[in-house]
Amino acid sequence: MNLPLSIRIGTRDSKLALWQAARVKERLEQQGVACTLVPVKSEGDLDLVTPLYAMGVEGVFTKTLDAHLLSDRIDIAVHSMKDVPTQLAAGLVQAAVLERGNYKDILIARNATAQQRLLNGEQYPAVIATGSIRRKAQWLRRYPGHRIENLRGNVQTRMQKLQDNEWEGAIFAAAGLERMAMAIPYSIALDWMLPAPAQGAIMVVCREQDDWVQTQCAMLNDEATAACVKAERDFLSALMGGCSTPISALAEWVDGQLCFKGNILSPDGNDYLEHSAVFSSADAGTAGIVAAEAIKERGAASIVAAIKAHKQEQK
Repeated sequence: MNLPLSIRIGTRDSKLALWQAARVKERLEQQGVACTLVPVKSEGDLDLVTPLYAMGVEGVFTKTLDAHLLSDRIDIAVHSMKDVPTQLAAGLVQAAVLERGNYKDILIARNATAQQRLLNGEQYPAVIATGSIRRKAQWLRRYPGHRIENLRGNVQTRMQKLQDNEWEGAIFAAAGLERMAMAIPYSIALDWMLPAPAQGAIMVVCREQDDWVQTQCAMLNDEATAACVKAERDFLSALMGGCSTPISALAEWVDGQLCFKGNILSPDGNDYLEHSAVFSSADAGTAGIVAAEAIKERGAASIVAAIKAHKQEQK
């Protein structure tokens, strides 16, 4: 009897990324496939100062793993799907999307006093930290009197920076905190904040010609999640295409229909367009593109121009 082939799993070396890769490894091993983890440090992990939207490159967390795949140093790469460019590198394909975790954003207040003031919605000159231009734009639209500080690093590093600075709070992805099983004493659920496209989802990428690996990974794919994140990423791609943009989207299945909501904001949060629609299962495949076209018809071009101008200013 032949032993199963082995799959080398490439991943960023942060604790969260390793947790995600370990879940994929566990699932593949349950199918009888031997696996090894190959941690890789990405460009986005090396520069923890520059805001992501100012780094001037898409796929800042994924391109190093792309290179490892294309040079046959790994067989698959595991990503937080929200970090993956909408256009994959030539020669690579989406092999699987795992069942989605919590897609919401969450604010961690520095202490109980800051938590209470923020829960009360007080419009005082609070300082909120985030490295995401999407979160920044949505926050400033709701709290125009607040100031945003740049915050980069892995989950643990950002939590420590929150304690080391006189900020009222910092914004995190809820899925990351849950996967790390971190105790959060002063949290505020941001139910009003629309997430990044594919936030909370884990994506597996492999080489286009590696049929055996694709077959193994296909067994991990969650079709319901894959349809939702496809709509969200189509919306992003049709509007602008980049990950580090103030564009948000959420698709969810409700009673067999795909409920979609997406928005685009100027970086300062002043200009804003949103679109909501419900699609039948037959039309779900084009939901993101249809929603993007609806927003374009309402004048999204001027907001896209403002986003591009802001990126140029940050370079």
